[in-house]
Amino acid sequence: MKAARLQTPRRPGKKPSNNRPKDPVGVYCRVRPLTAGDDACCVEVISNTTIQLHPPDWIKVNRNGEFKEMQYSFKEVFGAYTTQKELFNVVAQPLVEDLIHGKNGLLFTYGVTGSGKTHTMTGSPGDGGLLPRCLDMIFCSIGPFQAKRYVFKPDDKNAMEVQNEVDALLERQKRDCQPTATPKAVSSRQRMDPEFADMITVPEHCKAEGVDEDSVYSLFVSYVEIYNNYLYDLLEEIPQDPIKPKWNSKATPVRDVEFIAPQSKNLREDSNHNMYVSGCTEVEVKSTEEAFEVFWKGQKKRRIANTTLNRESSRSHSVFIIKLAQAPLDADGDNVLQAKDQTTVSQLSLVDLAGSERTTRTRAEGSRLREAGNINQSLMTLRTCIEVLRENQMYGTNKMVPYRDSKLTHLFKNYFDGEGKVRMIVCVNPKADDYEETLLVMRFAEMTQEVEVARPIDRPICGFTPGRRYRNQAFKEELTRKLELRGGPIDGDPTFTELFLQSFAPLPSVEITDASDEHTLPRLIECLEQRQRARHLATEEVKKSVNALRGMLQDWDNNFSVKENYIQDQTEKMVEKDRIINGQKSEADRLEKKIRTLEYKIEILQKTANIYEDDKRTLQHELDERDQKLHREVSDKRRLEQRMQGVVTDTKMKWEKECERRVQAKQLEMQNKLWVKDEKLKQLKAIVAETRTERPEKPERMPRARDQKVHVRSASPPAVPNAPPVRLRHRRSRSAGGERWVDHKPVGNVEIDTVLQPHIPNAITVAVPNEKALAKCDKYILTHQELASDGEIQTKLIKGEVYKTRGGGQCVQFTDVEKLKQESPVGPRKRRSSPSAQPRDDTTESEWTDVETRCSVAVEMKAGSNFGPGYQHHAQPKRRKP
Repeated sequence: MKAARLQTPRRPGKKPSNNRPKDPVGVYCRVRPLTAGDDACCVEVISNTTIQLHPPDWIKVNRNGEFKEMQYSFKEVFGAYTTQKELFNVVAQPLVEDLIHGKNGLLFTYGVTGSGKTHTMTGSPGDGGLLPRCLDMIFCSIGPFQAKRYVFKPDDKNAMEVQNEVDALLERQKRDCQPTATPKAVSSRQRMDPEFADMITVPEHCKAEGVDEDSVYSLFVSYVEIYNNYLYDLLEEIPQDPIKPKWNSKATPVRDVEFIAPQSKNLREDSNHNMYVSGCTEVEVKSTEEAFEVFWKGQKKRRIANTTLNRESSRSHSVFIIKLAQAPLDADGDNVLQAKDQTTVSQLSLVDLAGSERTTRTRAEGSRLREAGNINQSLMTLRTCIEVLRENQMYGTNKMVPYRDSKLTHLFKNYFDGEGKVRMIVCVNPKADDYEETLLVMRFAEMTQEVEVARPIDRPICGFTPGRRYRNQAFKEELTRKLELRGGPIDGDPTFTELFLQSFAPLPSVEITDASDEHTLPRLIECLEQRQRARHLATEEVKKSVNALRGMLQDWDNNFSVKENYIQDQTEKMVEKDRIINGQKSEADRLEKKIRTLEYKIEILQKTANIYEDDKRTLQHELDERDQKLHREVSDKRRLEQRMQGVVTDTKMKWEKECERRVQAKQLEMQNKLWVKDEKLKQLKAIVAETRTERPEKPERMPRARDQKVHVRSASPPAVPNAPPVRLRHRRSRSAGGERWVDHKPVGNVEIDTVLQPHIPNAITVAVPNEKALAKCDKYILTHQELASDGEIQTKLIKGEVYKTRGGGQCVQFTDVEKLKQESPVGPRKRRSSPSAQPRDDTTESEWTDVETRCSVAVEMKAGSNFGPGYQHHAQPKRRKP
């Protein structure tokens, strides 16, 4: 029957663990007791979850008292007097239960050198550590349900092959005939090594709950170490060649049986994307003693050295892997089910990390210095991976975790990706000399607690009826009992001769009481004849049986001969296959060396590519920053240009308006001066040309200051002296309505002392009309003063209507003019006609020009708007004076 090749059903594929619930990494702290020579203590246990670090005095002196007392919290803190059993019950027992239930687990100890990591993992005589207690709990739980040897057979690709009973029996016979390094089962305490006999004595046996009684289990162990970032198999047996010399660690040839460092192993990835050590020895064990003997055999090969800080300092990271294979029984509860999807392989890794140390304290040199550097480098890589995981989970980044930078992190990357529970025991030495190293360990532990790991997937459930193993055993016992009741084979069975004699008829009584007795002898003769006939028949039956048995034996002999010939042929074929296998192994070794060389080149190329990628990202970042800076400068320059263009345009328009205003003001001022000179000249000519009358002339009145000011702005004809008095006419003003007026009174107007004064109720008085005032009113009035022909001041009230334009502004349409004039009751003087007198048209033109100048500011429009339909201009076109 062909063996079924089964894979570990942890993950059917590379699935992301984001959808699964996550649990934080369980971090525990154990404080070892102070040694006899150490008095100063820097660690204090405050509660069962918190410890406090006290900086020693020499730290405060050297650092100017900057160091303060700091507290760190853990899932649980174990003091100096905590027993190994208490630590096991809290930390390791849940991991063993998960292992039996088909889930993976990782437990590692971390701390400075000499903090008690190896003691926590291995223990001491009379007080076993976590490792022997884990083995004892496993075998106490699966002891009655273990499969026979070689039912589960590991291959070289991190998978398990399930064999039937016949193949397993042949495998056992083959292994028993061959000399092997696999340790045999230990049957008594006397055969165990006395060095570890007391370590595996666990008086308090633990047993996992919920063990599947309808499954069979097999336990495999392997032991590797990571030394100088190389993987070595501590259970590998190197064959010794007495002819070819070997080289030991001191570079001297040896020919005796001396330990030689094994060849380094490589990490591989199986079909389920799980990392494993290729070519690692996996030993099937059936008891706690046998498993711990295998561990102790590898422990002797582990690299340990004497340093200044620790007499037995571990110079490598050790990894003890416990692999549990389990498969359910078939429906009859008799044989192992060889279904590929029903077999589960779970794994528990117990890691004893080497302690971090400072070379200034250990004073290491040579190989010890190189070992310390590699240890610190691997621990630093572990810290970096934890930091990146924490950053990715807390800030949502997707940075690549550098697992491949160290064999330690590369081997256990699956656990951090969601392959099982991860727990860490931080071992602390409370002496004051280790304060700085302990501070770094505490920070790393605090950061590790923030990393979350996805929960592992439960194994598939078998669909068979539970309890079939015990039902099968009960059926066999009942069958045996019934066979015994029916006369079946029991203890003390009678022989064939006894059964044959019991089948004969019993002999009659042969006592003759009378000489004439004729019945006794005939009865005896008849009984003997019957026995003779039965004997004859039995003899023939026996002969037939003997002949049949003889023929059967001959057939068996012939079959045996045929089978011997077949076995001989198969043996020859096996020899041939062995030669082929040896050749293939040589080829595989050559390919392994080539693969290692290529992997080394790939690592170098990967590192180079990483360096180039970093440079590329840096240069791209700088380029992006410069592009952004350039874009900002261009945008700022454009905004500045637009702002400056706006400022220039506004300034230009402002100065153009200012220049136009100044030019107009200057022109108006010059025209006024010219007109004033012309008026004075006209008046002077009129006075010279005037004939004397009989009446005495009226003395001229001296002009007041405000009259002079009015003369500057007026363009009226000269006053006529001695003008006749004008009779005042009274007319009701049209502005007496209830409309809202804009009363425009220029600043240059002169106050008059007349009885009649313009009074406009509900008016807004302004010196210069503006858009705001025009928007609120619907009437407009302008108070204009000028000199009449008789030299008196004449006040005109020019009225108009205010309209809104299409552009949103206001325009004024003049509708009426009212005059208020003061004159003498004497008639006007007669003037001589003078050729230099200005015609009436000029006066009208000057008058209109002055009114137009005064009223031009009353029309307020918005920029760009057209005049409304109400704007009318009835004046004559303005003529320029020569």
